[in-house]
Amino acid sequence: MTMSLPFKVEARSGAARAGVLTTARGSIRTPVYMPVGTQGAIRTLAPSLIPATGTQILLANTYHLHQRPGEELVAKHGGLHKMMGVNLPILTDSGGFQVFSLDKKKVDEQGVTFTYEVDGQRTFLSPERSMAIQMALGADIAMVFDECLAYGTDRAYAEASVARTTRWEQRSKDAHTRPDQALFGIVQGGFWADLRKRSAEEIQEIGFDGYAIGGLSVGEGHDVMCQVLDWTTPHMPQNHPRYLMGVGKPIDLVEGVARGIDMFDCVIQTRHARSGMFYTRKGRMRITDARFRKDMYPPDTSCGCYTCRNFTRAYIHHLFRVGEVLGATLATLHNIHFFATFMDEMRQSIVEGRFEAFRKEVHATWEEKPQANSVRPAKPGKPHKRAKGEAIDDDDSFGG
Repeated sequence: MTMSLPFKVEARSGAARAGVLTTARGSIRTPVYMPVGTQGAIRTLAPSLIPATGTQILLANTYHLHQRPGEELVAKHGGLHKMMGVNLPILTDSGGFQVFSLDKKKVDEQGVTFTYEVDGQRTFLSPERSMAIQMALGADIAMVFDECLAYGTDRAYAEASVARTTRWEQRSKDAHTRPDQALFGIVQGGFWADLRKRSAEEIQEIGFDGYAIGGLSVGEGHDVMCQVLDWTTPHMPQNHPRYLMGVGKPIDLVEGVARGIDMFDCVIQTRHARSGMFYTRKGRMRITDARFRKDMYPPDTSCGCYTCRNFTRAYIHHLFRVGEVLGATLATLHNIHFFATFMDEMRQSIVEGRFEAFRKEVHATWEEKPQANSVRPAKPGKPHKRAKGEAIDDDDSFGG
């Protein structure tokens, strides 16, 4: 059983759409970027600070919340919203990406058995189990249980996986009985155009409140991601929201919107903030660099967020240098505000018929150049492994 989740497209520019998604907890203007609260919290950020960032909807993770503190305890609070102290819409992922990213797992028709990376506990997830957990968590939007394919997976396995994912998604819908919770389907298919088309058509035939694209941001790179979107979005329904899972760099966002995507999530806003990385109108800025030690300007001179209105680069540099958590809080506030504003401005460019000009500006600012210290990309067929010295962070294991 799924609920009706009204979605209205108010303006278009090519395939790009400006829409409104209506939930019981308020309307969401799309395209929208969802901050990730993996463990039921935006790390370093008190719930009272979230409204000032312009956030419209949050994301939490089924897999992590099932492990700790457990969905029974969340339900005892009255659900995620009451436990977290927020009244914004919340979307929960199904746990499929975490299953993909773990080494010790067994996938069969019934579901996935794997080892929890924190304490080694053996865990089983199936479509029915994922739905039960998400219904207990009580988010506004739940996601079906699917299998995320690694970049480089061979064709034979991909074909079998797509067929199994369709069956899992039908089982997810059959098991989902909470009438006040929407349910989104997920299109898989790896890196083959015909499998993406097949998956999109089969998932649409089952029928969901919204449709996501999974299996991207798994090491394939920007150009391949765009190619897969070109293969996929034409086969997705026009009158439902479309969600690209685990993608969040500015250039990826604008290219996703250009291909008709409405919703995005990624951990880079918050994870990068905790290392002192600020997103600004002129690109990324690492506040921990020595050149900011005596810099009296705000982090972004054109930003109106709380951080930029009140504090200098020098002060925030000092906070990071001495290990004060306030530094991470101020950076997180800024980055979430930056992306909310970025999406608002992109939406406005669609409404005003100047999206292509906005798109060019984003490319001019955010075209990436190779960096000597950048994280190594994943090898084909394998999820990303942390490099020596790379921070261990629960958020690192979240994607789409």
